[in-house]
Amino acid sequence: MIYSTATVPVNPEGETPLTREQVWKGLELKARDARLFLPPGLCTKCDVTEESATHFVRDATIGGADLREIIVLEPQRKVTFFQATGPREGAIVNELFEDEAGALHLKFYCYLGLRDKSPNGPEEQAEQKQFDSDKGYKAALLSTLKRTREMLADGKL
Repeated sequence: MIYSTATVPVNPEGETPLTREQVWKGLELKARDARLFLPPGLCTKCDVTEESATHFVRDATIGGADLREIIVLEPQRKVTFFQATGPREGAIVNELFEDEAGALHLKFYCYLGLRDKSPNGPEEQAEQKQFDSDKGYKAALLSTLKRTREMLADGKL
């Protein structure tokens, strides 16, 4: 199994401050259309195909892999991506929270396995290494916040 986590401050010194509501809008937009947030060409399809009061389903092609995710929004707090089909199974979570001093943070965590691969085999170990690297999910969190700031500055948020 793959377990990874990363946490970043939402408002580091020198950056345009974001409110919880603004970050939440960015997270919700990213959940509905990852193409707006991922590097060009990485996500070539991202369509919401079902929607209910409790969740929505998106079909996406990310990094060449077709996947279906069931996405649950806990407004202003948490987005959970359940991997229904695709190369991975499990859950990916983005969570907003305040620390003891009241500073806003964005946290990523996941618990995943690779379908049809040996548990803790070479493929999972490589994926774990990627998730935990400087180009893994910490970079994705920082990129999401950067893109949210850009959208805010452009009046698109």
